[in-house]
Amino acid sequence: MPVTIRDDGTGDDTGATPPPRREAVVATPAFVYRVVRWLVHVVCRLYWRVSVTGAQCVPADGPVILAPVHRNFMDFFVVTEVSSRKLYYMAKDDLWDNRWLGGFIESMGAFPVNREGADRLALDRAQAVLERGDALILFPEGTRRSGPVVEDLHEGAAFLAARTGAPVVPIGIGGSDRIMPKGAHLPRPAKVHLEVGVPLEAPARSERGRVPRTQVHAFTERLGAQIQRLYDLAQAEVGGPGQTG
Repeated sequence: MPVTIRDDGTGDDTGATPPPRREAVVATPAFVYRVVRWLVHVVCRLYWRVSVTGAQCVPADGPVILAPVHRNFMDFFVVTEVSSRKLYYMAKDDLWDNRWLGGFIESMGAFPVNREGADRLALDRAQAVLERGDALILFPEGTRRSGPVVEDLHEGAAFLAARTGAPVVPIGIGGSDRIMPKGAHLPRPAKVHLEVGVPLEAPARSERGRVPRTQVHAFTERLGAQIQRLYDLAQAEVGGPGQTG
């Protein structure tokens, strides 16, 4: 369904002129979504033995940003186990080069983002999802990373939370790096565990309705610390390495 986005000037306190109104569309056929979601659930529970701690921390309704650690492409699928809600997320636009893959992930609520620069339309779509009260998966690391340390987070989660008032739920995923290690061509069976943290309240706006960059930075650092803690717990649950040092 079409959703009109109004940019209300949320950003730093520079007084920059807001861009014009835009339209963003995120649509997912309900029947296809339910079927694919059920199939993903079966694979997660039987093939990857996914377990979840703290699923009750995800709000049952209203806008929310789910912010997981990102170590494997399959994180898009295993993170759906934290909630029965309909979920939406950004995915790199070149996945749509293959129309079958693009159609599949779109049926799961994906919409494309160009990671070469600031993709304003992708942010508009993400904001549209939240403004109509839905749940958005947003990987703060921006892309798949490797190793036990969570660092260099992007600030998109903080800005979207401030613009919409959506809380941000940090999530650690342990064991997903074993699903498709380097050189693997097909997903492998693995034990995966998810640790869901308490929602972080959105950064407060200034009196002018903007979000000071100092608050955005502070919120992102706090989010990173929570994701790191949960990632260490999730890795320990599956016998994987935690943060070193």
